Amino acid sequence: MSEVRVRIAPSPSGNLHIGTARTALFNYLFAKKNNGKFILRIEDTDALRTQQAYVDNIFDSLKALGLNWDEGPDIGGPYGPYTQSKRFDIYPKYIQTLLDKGFAYECFCTPEELEAEKEEAAKNKKAYVYTRKCVNLTEEEKEKLRAEGRKPAIRFNVQKAQAAFHDSSILSFEDLVKGHLHMDTNLIGDFVIMKSNGAPTYNYAVVIDDALMHITHVIRGEDHISNTYKQILIYEALGFEVPKFGHLGMILAPDRSKLSKRHGATAVSDFVKEGYLTEALVNFVALLGWSPSDGQEIKSIDEIAKDFRIEDLSSSNSIFEYDKLKWMNSHYIKMLPIEDLKERLKPYLTMYPLDELTDAQYTKMVEITREPLTLLSDITDAVPYFFGKDVKIEPDAQAKTLDTEVSQSVLKDFVSKAQDWEWTEENLEEKLAQFRADWKANEGIKPKVTMWAIRAAVTGRTCGADMVGILEILGKDTSLYRAKKAIK
Repeated sequence: MSEVRVRIAPSPSGNLHIGTARTALFNYLFAKKNNGKFILRIEDTDALRTQQAYVDNIFDSLKALGLNWDEGPDIGGPYGPYTQSKRFDIYPKYIQTLLDKGFAYECFCTPEELEAEKEEAAKNKKAYVYTRKCVNLTEEEKEKLRAEGRKPAIRFNVQKAQAAFHDSSILSFEDLVKGHLHMDTNLIGDFVIMKSNGAPTYNYAVVIDDALMHITHVIRGEDHISNTYKQILIYEALGFEVPKFGHLGMILAPDRSKLSKRHGATAVSDFVKEGYLTEALVNFVALLGWSPSDGQEIKSIDEIAKDFRIEDLSSSNSIFEYDKLKWMNSHYIKMLPIEDLKERLKPYLTMYPLDELTDAQYTKMVEITREPLTLLSDITDAVPYFFGKDVKIEPDAQAKTLDTEVSQSVLKDFVSKAQDWEWTEENLEEKLAQFRADWKANEGIKPKVTMWAIRAAVTGRTCGADMVGILEILGKDTSLYRAKKAIK
């Protein structure tokens, strides 16, 4: 087999969708598994929807996921340009080749005439197929239509191409994922490959680009299957080698509908903004249609690449389970080295004066609050009581804990005794243990009730991080100030 060359060719009409990211990932994994090349091409021919911000988002999102390309718009390569809008001078040459061979023809039909054809087909309850009324126009007829101001589009002659390369109207191919697929080309109709304004259509441009970039395998979503038949015919008509195709099942929401923003984040950048680790995102997305051979789901991208087998991809649709992604993200947060985690949390702590904490205090804060984090962004609501002199008391903490007679007595005793404590982790651990034991022995109060009172006064909450760690970070003055303030 020649060198494996695969590509991802997103359209910059929005931020990189998680479905496109999965397609990019499977292409990347296939390339790495086979020591091939992974190419990025930007298909920006839709001028009305294309924005540079979306191009930048595609670059940033793929890089964040670790899907670094071997050739692309920013780094170049032997078969550039890698931005479709910069390749417009390439397409007319191959249009002329198709015209010369009779595999394409000029179509002068107006939008109104085509719409009338569609309405006629609908009225007769038939699937619309272009009537080919322009296929045999004489040069004299063409000139007359040009004189009327009509500019022709170019249509591909499906019947002639099918007859030239196949024994019947049935066109088939072996899909890398779905197996044998076929279609009756009589149902396709002669499709436009170049618009009247000179712009190439998707099905034509993608063939030229893939052929000239020597793409050997095209791995993409199953929504492209109908396009594949058209593209195979163009490959054959131009004498290009037809690549191998593999079509992935769709990604569906938990309710089996199309994944959309109403279900949650859909763009890679949205997931990152919410606090998902890109390592977890890659791991999770890889499992949408693929299963590791050893059954071990937690794997790095390099481990996945070594184990990846395209023939084992599922042809079925995959369900995007947000809960499973959160579980996996939580696992990855726990696995992160503390110094790495500290840096990754900082974007979610910009509303707090981190400079109030020493590096040791910040490290301790992260250590004692990381356990319940499912998203990096969870840290925002987990740590407000570590900052400032005063603390906001939550309603439940006030009514159900601080306002009780037991809690008031506990706090008075705590303030009285803690004045003389040495404020170190080891000593606080010992003193608080003794404090709880004394209240249980003398008053019959459960240790957790005793600690609820102190926690509510110092943090404003009834649950949270380890109290010894909290008290150590806050220091004696702030801790006792808050406890005194909670006493009526």
